[in-house]
Amino acid sequence: MRLEDYWGVGPKTSERLTEALGVERAVEAIESADVRALVDAGITRGRATRILRRANGKAGMDVLATGDARDVYDRLLTLASGYALTEHAGDRIRVTTPLSDREAVADKLDRVLAARAAWEDLDSDDRDAVVEAFDAFDAENGSDRAAVETALALREAGLTGSTFDALSDVDEDALREAAGALGYVRETDDGVAVERGADDELDRLRDRRDAARELSDSAFDVIDSVREGSVRDFEAFKAGVVDHVADETGIEPAAIRAAAPDEAVDAADFVSGTLRELVREADADATEREEAVAADLHASIEAAEADVAAAVDAVDDIAFELSLGRFAAAYDLTRPTLVEDGVAVRNARSPFLDDPQPVSYAVGEHGLPSAGFAAGERPPSGDRVSVLTGANSGGKTTLLETLCAVTLLASMGLPVPAETAEVGRFDRVVFHRRHASFNAGVLESTLKSVVPPLVESGRTLMLVDEFEAITEPGRAADLLNGLVGITVEEAALGVFVTHLADELSPLPNDARIDGIFAEGLTQDLDLRVDYQPRFGTVGKSTPEFIVSRLVANADDRLVRRGFESLASAVGEEAVQRTLSDAMWSPENDR
Repeated sequence: MRLEDYWGVGPKTSERLTEALGVERAVEAIESADVRALVDAGITRGRATRILRRANGKAGMDVLATGDARDVYDRLLTLASGYALTEHAGDRIRVTTPLSDREAVADKLDRVLAARAAWEDLDSDDRDAVVEAFDAFDAENGSDRAAVETALALREAGLTGSTFDALSDVDEDALREAAGALGYVRETDDGVAVERGADDELDRLRDRRDAARELSDSAFDVIDSVREGSVRDFEAFKAGVVDHVADETGIEPAAIRAAAPDEAVDAADFVSGTLRELVREADADATEREEAVAADLHASIEAAEADVAAAVDAVDDIAFELSLGRFAAAYDLTRPTLVEDGVAVRNARSPFLDDPQPVSYAVGEHGLPSAGFAAGERPPSGDRVSVLTGANSGGKTTLLETLCAVTLLASMGLPVPAETAEVGRFDRVVFHRRHASFNAGVLESTLKSVVPPLVESGRTLMLVDEFEAITEPGRAADLLNGLVGITVEEAALGVFVTHLADELSPLPNDARIDGIFAEGLTQDLDLRVDYQPRFGTVGKSTPEFIVSRLVANADDRLVRRGFESLASAVGEEAVQRTLSDAMWSPENDR
């Protein structure tokens, strides 16, 4: 396959990958979602991530039908990758895409939740040990030795469960011996090199060779050092050279005399000839010993070849799954029930907010059990569309975003932030945030982004926020009526947020209206909202709460008078009652 056949790989990118990796290795990197290889080749991490997402999950990426859906997807993976135990695990998380195969979704959910359980079963010391092991693995760039040592650390930490099945049958003793051997063997352009410390005799021979080389490079210094003694003749000089070289190198005098040239014409010829021969012999001895040691080390590695291969293959997968397990534990994510149609959540939480109020909601058919729900709090089942109304800053957009997040996490085989959830199969998720631009260009671009995915074949989930923000209210109500009608006709599902519930024509039988209500102001004059929607009820924007806050916070007398005029317009009695309720506290009643 040509590199340019992959999405996002143009001529320049193809040329860069070919120069750095070669075509075959570049294709392998793309097919195996190896972000690191592409980044090392000079591709930016963001571009590499986009290329690999498309290469390995094009059908899944097509689920993200709008830019806002893609934004939620990116933010979810950013959250998850923050719990990555290794750099490669983080890369693998960032290239995760929705899965089209429901069996693959279920299998991945099994593995991630097993990893969560394994992580939660560890005490804090063992968790620290696991993190340190993966840090060391990264520090050594994921070498075979690092993988073996990490595998041993995981075994010692007592990690159990399906996440670690690949390591359950490895021979720990063989791995330890192999780890030592791997630590001393290094591949070079000239073959295999043995690191120092592997063999005492090899280190001794190398020291003698290095010392002989150093003397050979300074032969005239040797001559000067020997002549400084009481040398009477050439024979005494040669004896002095033998003693000096023996002291400096540790080579036996007999070996030095054997290396000396028989027909040296002068001192320089004798010294240089002797040292050259000593270097040659010492190098040959060290090389011979290195080859023998390397053979022994390779024998140790080969004896544990299957165990080493298992460790190398398993550590990356364990890091990936355990990273997702840590993410699931940190956000208290649970397994969704995979269904054919509908989205339903009980006590769902936005993963993007700190300490959010849980909400329960549903659109489409669902089977959430009634047990545990208070009267009227169990979401209705069967409606294809809900129109969500209510207070400004009441959490309507957050609810849409939470439903989007739950749906996308489930589609990727990841648990979701809800006490209970049922999630259907969707070919497209159309999430559209409110865009406060009132012009024909925005209207056209919005319609072009939300209508085509709605009318295509397959299952579509529509999550549309305040459509009225892009055109005048009367026409916006007409357009929203049309979208609701198309959603029902196309057997899609939709949640539409609007302030125009009263302007909508009678909704289809398969649609309902829900409302979120503001309940007043806190003593700090913050809006107090019940974020749980009330089903079958139109929510109110309750502007008197906002005006009440403005009246109370106005320092300038003229500005305050202006806000009081607004209070008269929205109902001065309601404003005053709101202010009175906000200012009252039990202490004031004593």
